[in-house]
Amino acid sequence: MRLSEAAELNPGLAGTLRPDDSVSFLSMAAVTAETASTSPGEDRRYSQVRTGYTPFLDGDLLVAKITPCFENGKIAQATLKHPVGFGSTEFHVVRSRPGRADARYLLHFLRQDRIRREGESTMTGSAGQRRVPERFLADLDVPLPLLSEQRRIAEVLDRAEALRAKRRAALAQLDTLTQSIFLDMFGDPVANPRRWPDPTLGGALHFIGYGPRFYDEPYSTEGTRIVRITDLSEDGVLDFSAMPRMEVSGADKEKHLLHPGDLIFARTGATVGKVALIRSNDPPCIAGAYFITLRFKETLEPLYARAVLTAPSVRAIVARRSRQAAQPNFSGPALRQLPMPLPPTRYQREFVSRIAGVETLRAAHRASLTQFDALFASLQHRAFRGEL
Repeated sequence: MRLSEAAELNPGLAGTLRPDDSVSFLSMAAVTAETASTSPGEDRRYSQVRTGYTPFLDGDLLVAKITPCFENGKIAQATLKHPVGFGSTEFHVVRSRPGRADARYLLHFLRQDRIRREGESTMTGSAGQRRVPERFLADLDVPLPLLSEQRRIAEVLDRAEALRAKRRAALAQLDTLTQSIFLDMFGDPVANPRRWPDPTLGGALHFIGYGPRFYDEPYSTEGTRIVRITDLSEDGVLDFSAMPRMEVSGADKEKHLLHPGDLIFARTGATVGKVALIRSNDPPCIAGAYFITLRFKETLEPLYARAVLTAPSVRAIVARRSRQAAQPNFSGPALRQLPMPLPPTRYQREFVSRIAGVETLRAAHRASLTQFDALFASLQHRAFRGEL
């Protein structure tokens, strides 16, 4: 059955609201890809959002249509404070038809990697503003067993997702521990209570550059890995196994190949501000056009620099300044202006030494999460083939 028969797509606002009625407002940032959930939303009056925003109901599914949010898996079920919500015009809304489809079942169906790959291939529009058309969703062929069976399948996948959520929570705790060690040693990088010399990030850079944009070159099974936004997790880990490859000229390799110790900074979309560190055992790769590459002078340890850029106070600056454009974006010049307190190198190296154990634990938890991810993907595959 086509999805358009199992669910309403982008339905209009049902019923009437008074101008002073309270509704929930969701920005794209309110959708969490990892948990397929949303925040309860900000309180707004209907008069503030009645035009220029997308309406939906509590329990509807929200599918980010714009790149790179769609590829990043921003597909979630709305859990709102109020019965009615409004949000970004970059959402497609999917509302399951009563008696025909279960919302959680459809959510798990839409979150399959296969669906994301197929959706990416149908995107229309110019670079940086490409969107998944409604027709792609409408024409999806959805296997629809009896409602009771849909709910059973959704419950099995929900339980498997809960296991992944626990592992992600453990990783988040390790991130908190790293930040605690950092704050104990150096203080907040914006307030700089230790009075370290406080040049901006630009003063500590040996190199800064935008990733190249490859237009018509096809991906291949060989060649150099190209890092996409979707290959970078929220906690700054790169998934090299999923990266596409491309035959790249020697000149492009010399110019763009990432070096151990480089940081790559996600500069656009809802993922703006995510940071990854390139390590010595990482395979050769090139960061794509949605990244800015940072290479530091010897006075700055890359792990210390990553801790500064991922500190909540610095992330808040990035979030605030990137929202000044219609599509969140953070430029190279703005990046240069971020604070980068510069304690003596011996203190930076002590920090690196102290978090070595945390990094080892992180690697172990990440490996475990990878196993859970593989199990979940297998369950999804079996579920929608009628084998679960």
